[in-house]
Amino acid sequence: MKPLSLARLGLIALALGARTLAADSGDTVLLFSYFTGNGEDGLHLATSEDGLKWTALRGGASFLQPVAGENKLMRDPCLLLGPDGIFRMVWTTSWAGGTIGYSSSDDLVHWTKQKTLHVMDHEPATANCWAPEVIYDAAQQHYLIFWSSTVPGRFPVPDEAERKDKTKPPRNHRLYSTTTKDFATFTPTKLHYEPGLNVIDETMVRDGDGWVMFVKNETELPVPAKNIYLVRAPSPDGPWTAPSAPVTPPGLWVEGGTAIKIGDWWHLYYDIYREKKYGVLRTKDFTTWEDLTAELVMPKGIRHGTVLRVPRAVVNLLK
Repeated sequence: MKPLSLARLGLIALALGARTLAADSGDTVLLFSYFTGNGEDGLHLATSEDGLKWTALRGGASFLQPVAGENKLMRDPCLLLGPDGIFRMVWTTSWAGGTIGYSSSDDLVHWTKQKTLHVMDHEPATANCWAPEVIYDAAQQHYLIFWSSTVPGRFPVPDEAERKDKTKPPRNHRLYSTTTKDFATFTPTKLHYEPGLNVIDETMVRDGDGWVMFVKNETELPVPAKNIYLVRAPSPDGPWTAPSAPVTPPGLWVEGGTAIKIGDWWHLYYDIYREKKYGVLRTKDFTTWEDLTAELVMPKGIRHGTVLRVPRAVVNLLK
């Protein structure tokens, strides 16, 4: 067997160090996973010390080329650092179809073989699987993967006759989910969240003893909503409270929310997609919000991703 080089041994040492650091609240830095364009070139990463000034790593180059799914895209990459120190990632593989992508990594440099997860095989007519996210539920000791799909006819599109753009297929998304302990076997997919309206781009955070989920209202008729609201629950499986008032500024079409606590403040990032820029709000109580978008600096071309804290050793390796 070919001996390991000193450089490779150094990478392994850093990766093992990253696992050790992941277990505590040691020296960490913020990381943002995202995509550009249509997701053709895969995973992009950016880092920040304060959550406002973000710098693309490797000059904005891709870290992982997509090969999974119907169209081999890597849109909406959701990155999670698990309790075992392993990074887990899920993503949108295609505009249409019933699959999502999955891979894992010790160090964000070397990745396992990408898997195509057929999460909607039980509904062969499924139109799409968009913006999957993954969290770890410590109470249940499993990973929860959730995403939005349209199953034609399951939730009829309201006022279909009034839909102006007939070139796009009708959509009426709901949130679906599955769980796994090992990313080899999965529980049967179930309907996860049914608010009675068209919803996509969900993201969850743990707040004290409960959970907060941010959801995009994708309502198109009779008046487009295109905002982000929140709901609360005692567990990631609900039961969920009634939707809050929109938390994002009125008049903006937004999507791709992702949230993290920085100091005493929760920060909610979102893609203002029609204006091709990002916004950020912060709050201490999920009720009163302060808009910091004017201070936000994001990498060029950044699209829907997720924010997380990682050991500084990991980012030093990526640099």
